[in-house]
Amino acid sequence: MQASGPRPELPDPQPCPDLGPDAPADPARLQQDPAQLDAAALDPVDHDPAEVEARPLAFQWSLLAWAGLVGVLTGFAVVGFHVLLGVINNVLFGPGVELLLHLIGDSQPQPPPLVEVVALPADNGTPLKALLQIGLGGLGFVPPPPAPVVPDPLPAQPLLLSWLASWPVVLVPLVGGLGVGLLRFFGGTLGPSLPSLMAMADGSVKAAAKVPLLRLVAASLSLGSGASLGPEGPSVESGGNIGLWIASRCGLSPSNQKALVAAGVAAGLAAGFKAPIAGVFFAFEGSYSTIPGRPSVRAVLVAAVTSELVTQLCLGDEPIFRLPAYEVRSPLELPLYLGLGLVASLMSWALVAVLAAGRSDGIQRQLARLPAWLITGLGGLGVGLLALGFPQVLGVGYDTIEALLGSNGGIALTTLLALLLVKLLATGLSSATGFVGGGFAPALFLGAVLGNCYGQILGDSGFHLPVAEPPAYAMVGMAAVLAGSARAPLTALLLLFELTHDIRIVLPLMAAAGLSAALVERWQGLADPGLLGPDPLEEERRRHLAGLTVAEALEPEAPLVLDASTPAASALDQLLAAHGHCLLVEQDDWVLSLVTLSDLQRAISAEPQEGLALAACRRSDLVWLPSGANLAQLEDQLSPNGLRQLPVFDLDAPAPAVLPVGIPRGGLPLSALRGLASRDGMARALARSRRQALDAPTSPGAQGPEVIQQGI
Repeated sequence: MQASGPRPELPDPQPCPDLGPDAPADPARLQQDPAQLDAAALDPVDHDPAEVEARPLAFQWSLLAWAGLVGVLTGFAVVGFHVLLGVINNVLFGPGVELLLHLIGDSQPQPPPLVEVVALPADNGTPLKALLQIGLGGLGFVPPPPAPVVPDPLPAQPLLLSWLASWPVVLVPLVGGLGVGLLRFFGGTLGPSLPSLMAMADGSVKAAAKVPLLRLVAASLSLGSGASLGPEGPSVESGGNIGLWIASRCGLSPSNQKALVAAGVAAGLAAGFKAPIAGVFFAFEGSYSTIPGRPSVRAVLVAAVTSELVTQLCLGDEPIFRLPAYEVRSPLELPLYLGLGLVASLMSWALVAVLAAGRSDGIQRQLARLPAWLITGLGGLGVGLLALGFPQVLGVGYDTIEALLGSNGGIALTTLLALLLVKLLATGLSSATGFVGGGFAPALFLGAVLGNCYGQILGDSGFHLPVAEPPAYAMVGMAAVLAGSARAPLTALLLLFELTHDIRIVLPLMAAAGLSAALVERWQGLADPGLLGPDPLEEERRRHLAGLTVAEALEPEAPLVLDASTPAASALDQLLAAHGHCLLVEQDDWVLSLVTLSDLQRAISAEPQEGLALAACRRSDLVWLPSGANLAQLEDQLSPNGLRQLPVFDLDAPAPAVLPVGIPRGGLPLSALRGLASRDGMARALARSRRQALDAPTSPGAQGPEVIQQGI
């Protein structure tokens, strides 16, 4: 559908500063300061602004006290988790293997140590032998190999005993998987995961916080037996559960419950990585966090500091792994770090895709055919078989990261490339089969290996460029893969900076991590949860939104459309009279832009002259949707742009794969305008759909309709 006449040129947007102090109060600004609202609600009498600002001190101190308690409890929980993890790791790979061998072959001679019987290359064994020794010795699973000796011939051993002597890395993950499966079978749920905690704190879903004792025990058994996951996930989820449990038991308001959940998240990451600054940023950077306001920031800071203090007092102040000093050869290397960010975005996408595939309905339905206690056992068996060739994939892998960052690494490029693939597969298998752990440590592991490969290709093993050593690229690769896979570039940047304490690494970190996160978000969208995994309630709500067309969210009133030459003051009067939030600007029957009420107020305050035209009040590109779009796409257009309404056009075209921004090549004719879709219209459409589901007749014995969470 086309309009007559040529398309007018879109005028350049003019800067529109904020209103002055005499402007009317913004209700959104009051919403962001719950302390002022509480003070106003308690006493309707007018007060001096200084007196009102001083009154919320008691409320803020109370919240800080609760946050300090959350930090202390989270710190002790993380300390106990790490102690239990070490005990289980040493028992399973030490006395556990010996006891198993003793029970099966008590009368047989003791076989030689594992490392001596594993076949190694004959070229002095540097690549694979170094990795085997790091994995089996450095990780503490079995003692390091002694000096090479020629063993005496041993009598013939039973086949099973010989198999057990050679494959403890297969047996221990199998035993650990069976143990985790039994814990899940008899212990029930481990408590809500991180993406569900905020919905519970908000009151949209019934709070089901659980003291994370069973979760930490299951995580200790998972990681101690060799699951290819990390300890930070259980630490963060435990902190969030502790925060929600305390807030719900003490009857705090939803806003304070959100603050304590965020405080627990920050405390968990700060204690797990010994990085309090990164913990604070992660609490606010995660997609699950919707916690504005200064009191929440103070609560998060207090919780992170107290949990880190508890961890340092109990476990010492040594970092989780030692990083070398960063080496700068030339500032001209920065484009090479951008190249690393590009490669790291591909690795981040691969990691998230593997984890999502393991959580997919198809694979989970296939696994559900097996007994619940057996699924993790088979997953442990698979991880153990992979570890038979690459034992570095077992467990957290921090010792392998240290080896890759050391100056005497010297690991072959082909071996590192193979290790990337095996680690990806082991991580996806561990996650899909029900082991308990996080994704940060695998992301750091993959980033270190990828960065080392990248540095070797640039240097001695490839182009022979005068660049920094591979460990420097390994450190930046860790941050880049973590930033892309966790959707948290600031957290990744600050985490590596806290571990290195080197200001020179910040610029390469910012370049690589920022590019990696931006590319992954461009490919997978802002709604993708990354390493955190999906929130079942949110996924169900989004599926329901995608099933409703944007036509069901149109406002009943016709949109206000004004000519571009209309004076701004007159446009403001007409918009106020229509009780609207925005209007459309047209010229010669072509829609040019969308102007909101705030845009008009700012423009008039900045240039209060009579000749200010409506076209000069445009602040951004036109955001719109075709009539074939759904409500999920409407939400994705409204939320990031801070809008309440946007226009819908009937262009006789299918819904685009990418959300439209700006005027398309063919233009937007005024005759194709269908109306304005809004947040309120979306809420009404969801309410109508829910009402229809409640009124629909159900067959005898059928379950009632599923409640759709309205998180608009």
